[in-house]
Amino acid sequence: MAPQYLAANRFGLGRRWDDPVVADPKAWLTRQLGDYEPAPPAFAALAGREAIAAAYIAYREDKQAMRKEDASMSEDEKAMPAELRKLSRSEIRRHYVEAAGARLANAVATPTPFPERLTHFWANHFAVSADKLTTIGFTGNYEFEAIRPNIMGKFSDLLIAAVRHPAMLLYLDQAQSFGPDSPIAERARNRQKKAKLGLNENLGREIMELHTLGVRTGYTQADVTSFAKALTGLTVAGLGGGPGQRLMPGGARPGDTVFIQPLHEPGAQTILGKRYDQPGAKQAEAVLRDLATHPATATHIATKLARHFSGDTPPPALVERLAADFRKTGGDLHSLYHTLIASPEPWADGRAMFKSPWDWMVSTMRALKVPALGDKQNIPALFSQLGQPVWRPGSPAGYDDLVATWAGSAALMQRVELASRIAGRIGDLADARKLAPLVLADALTPDTAQAIARADSPGQGLAMLLASPAFLRR
Repeated sequence: MAPQYLAANRFGLGRRWDDPVVADPKAWLTRQLGDYEPAPPAFAALAGREAIAAAYIAYREDKQAMRKEDASMSEDEKAMPAELRKLSRSEIRRHYVEAAGARLANAVATPTPFPERLTHFWANHFAVSADKLTTIGFTGNYEFEAIRPNIMGKFSDLLIAAVRHPAMLLYLDQAQSFGPDSPIAERARNRQKKAKLGLNENLGREIMELHTLGVRTGYTQADVTSFAKALTGLTVAGLGGGPGQRLMPGGARPGDTVFIQPLHEPGAQTILGKRYDQPGAKQAEAVLRDLATHPATATHIATKLARHFSGDTPPPALVERLAADFRKTGGDLHSLYHTLIASPEPWADGRAMFKSPWDWMVSTMRALKVPALGDKQNIPALFSQLGQPVWRPGSPAGYDDLVATWAGSAALMQRVELASRIAGRIGDLADARKLAPLVLADALTPDTAQAIARADSPGQGLAMLLASPAFLRR
């Protein structure tokens, strides 16, 4: 058993080159829960919602710029989806690049890597994707404003914050959803307008299927439709589109999440056998709070958390222990993390767990005293090359949390090549013989230590360390 390595890599993001030896790994992880800083300095200079929304509004108004093609386009830009390529040099993309750089910088520097891993876990659970034009500028703000401040509280509060953020409302088309019998829809029918005013079920379906209850847990299509109706009225000031933008409440600023009553489907809704007749925005909130504490949600969240910290097939005992804690506390996340730390299953080092490209790159940078990467503008391209673009999972399900997703031969070769490039850049500035006992701790095997010691050069030794089986796993 290698508790120091598991605490640093399975629970954390890898040991830093200046980390002291941890005498009590479980106590070390527990202390981090109290020391977690939801708004660290790396994010202080990032733009807020209003500035991001203003960039979208300015871009939308400049139709001519949308049609321009840049003859000097880089290969990385050409590989982007067409819509993102048009945004590649705009203010909108700048917000994405700066946020991705801040996320990486904070992950590398943080003294609380366990809560930082939890932030990444929840951001992936409530995934939004920068592949969508209307979302790319908001993806970083979403993680910093909706996810980070809520990972230590109740699951219901985290759920509501994620659902109500502009990134989620725009990504899953809720900002353009109208109640079919809402005053706005009725007015459009009376005027025989051909505008597409209708119900969009994307958000309601994904909340049930991915964020709370899980697939095949007893809800029906009728439940999804009723929930989608309860969610109507939620939109984004300045960006929602349609007639709703003319009905913005006074004081609403671009990028604010707002509720517009004339867009909301009137009347009560019945979901999972319960009737919801609350007025306005309170109706959707009531549904969300019930979904957040549902027994199926407890099992779904427990299973995902157990898989992330124990392997592809999480032990049933761990899942039930976490689910029982969730049910007992009403989804208190702080309590859930304590139960996770105290459980024996995540500390079993024989389980096959593999670092994602994000985990591997962050742990590499934490291990090295000198910078491993160049300009922050290259960060999105780097993670795209490794197969895990930042905030671009490709679907609302987020990135897979399975060994097979990240352990393919082509992916391994990319890591070996990048490890060699990093080692070549750093050269003699890092002694892998001294670094290996620090970063691998009690997982350093005699064979790995001997191979590094016999390397022909410091650079080769460092490359061997970064591509070693122990460093690749968590």
